[in-house]
Amino acid sequence: MNRFLVSFIFLVLHVISGFAVSQDHECQPTRCGDSGPTIKFPFRLRDHQPEHCGYPGFELSCTESNDTKFELQFPVTASTNNVMLPIFAEVWIWKIDYRAQLIYINDFMANYCPPGQPPSVNSSISLFKIVEVFGVEEGYTLFNCSSNLTDSYPHPIKCLSRQKYQVLAIYSSYGISSLPQYSSCFKMYNVSYVPYSVFTGKHQKYSFHMSLHWSKPSCENCEAKGKYCRLKNNGTESRTECFSSKQQGQGVSRKLIVAGIVVGVLLILFLIIRLYIVLSLKKRKKDHQKKIESFLEDYMALRTTRFSYADIKKITENFKKKLGQGGYGMVYKGKLSNQILVAVKVLKFFKGNGEEFINEVGTIGRIHHVNVVRLVGYCDDGYRRALVYEFLPNDSLEKFITLGNQSRTLGWDKLQQIAIGIAKGLDYLHQGCNQRILHFDIKPHNILLDHNFNPKVSDFGLAKLCSKDQCVVSMTTARGTISYIAPEVFSRNYGNVSYKADVYGFGMLLIDIVGGRKNFRAAEHDSSQVYFPEWMYSQLEKGEEIEIGIDKDEDSKIFNKLTIAGLWCIQWNPANRPSMKMVIQMLEGENVPIMPPNPFASMKSTN
Repeated sequence: MNRFLVSFIFLVLHVISGFAVSQDHECQPTRCGDSGPTIKFPFRLRDHQPEHCGYPGFELSCTESNDTKFELQFPVTASTNNVMLPIFAEVWIWKIDYRAQLIYINDFMANYCPPGQPPSVNSSISLFKIVEVFGVEEGYTLFNCSSNLTDSYPHPIKCLSRQKYQVLAIYSSYGISSLPQYSSCFKMYNVSYVPYSVFTGKHQKYSFHMSLHWSKPSCENCEAKGKYCRLKNNGTESRTECFSSKQQGQGVSRKLIVAGIVVGVLLILFLIIRLYIVLSLKKRKKDHQKKIESFLEDYMALRTTRFSYADIKKITENFKKKLGQGGYGMVYKGKLSNQILVAVKVLKFFKGNGEEFINEVGTIGRIHHVNVVRLVGYCDDGYRRALVYEFLPNDSLEKFITLGNQSRTLGWDKLQQIAIGIAKGLDYLHQGCNQRILHFDIKPHNILLDHNFNPKVSDFGLAKLCSKDQCVVSMTTARGTISYIAPEVFSRNYGNVSYKADVYGFGMLLIDIVGGRKNFRAAEHDSSQVYFPEWMYSQLEKGEEIEIGIDKDEDSKIFNKLTIAGLWCIQWNPANRPSMKMVIQMLEGENVPIMPPNPFASMKSTN
């Protein structure tokens, strides 16, 4: 049945394509490849359609891989005098919204050298205006620096640099004052949104997403009426007119119309039969897919890149290098370019109802913080789903606190900085976003480390959203990992579930950092199983030294500070736990925090 249906569809497509060709209409809509955007007025396909089919400056072409390429005057200005810079670039278009008059690009290549001094007047004006940008900083500032700089980043602009000086492009949001190694530099001028490849001359793909708007020619009225748009009288001026598809189809023979109707009716019959079979056998999967598609449409504003499954295979070199696996699926190392590495989490084919996928994209896709892992993009291709993150080379924190004494190689100062970074990431999730984000799975395995061992909170599959003025969330089942789940998540007898559940998980994480719980014995002479946090509280309360191999007084101070902050966070009563902002103050303060109430006394009283 499936094979016959596929053969029939190919036959129908062949007949319909012959039908379209028979219309002999040179300006009818076309596209590059099956998945490319529709190309119609004001755009035209170069070397395929005559000039009157499009508007001057709107010529598109197809690449060898059937991508849609566009050469245009890129809308970049020099902020010194707000003058357009003459940057001509090739961009790859993945979507065209004719009603909103927007093009969406995610690929950029330009062979351009910025001027040493911007021009005083405009030599040309771009037909397009930048509307939204994702993956590109607000702009760059060009600085002239001495040539004795040893730092290799940022890369110098070769065409402007000389033997005695270098010209650098630095994010305008940073400012030269935040980069002390460049204190000898002086500012030249600013430029607006532009991919960094403008200054390197290298091809940049998938690392940003941008939408451009055109105002002339205007076909909004035609699109709103469901009609086509064209230059008036096939002229070259900007005046346009609307026309219906009936006008476009004039001259088609009666036989071809009848044949098209017959083929269409047969195709509809086959599709109805096929649809009935799919709905009866796979109704639940279809519902889940519709749910996710609806969600993705609602969150188009996130502007994370949407990859096809073919893209995912290419990025991972056909899933060549596996980084890890879990209940969610597999994680593979990938590469968007020679400079940009990513981690691709391929979700299991039939896992759950898509809630974890929705949580990951909807939660992490809207936030950006130095201590929260960045979502580069996602794949929702049929029932294949994947999440593409920035690549962090030092794996998870769990690797450094569960392997004997390996965590000590980081040093207590670095462990303290890791703890502070995690706390700042959680404080941002709780207070820094439009909606409060509750993670519900804080544990060492979900804390990833970059090349400098800076921590980033990851894995938002169990996260929940609530308004900032809402302290309590409803939960039908417990979520999280045993040992890190707050008691109120198991039973409402301990209080309501709120962001304080994340505080509890963070407290248990701090206890893990200072004790290496999985490899530490509370007391060698005591053969009974001792609850490690309770034993640690008892030792500190009695003022007894904890033999954990600390030689320096400063390290001992950090150990006590991390331990006491952790004991504050795991108070059995949520109301007694501090907020993450207060925890940050404890960890960054000069003095060791005071001892909290005994959290285990209330635990025993409830047994």
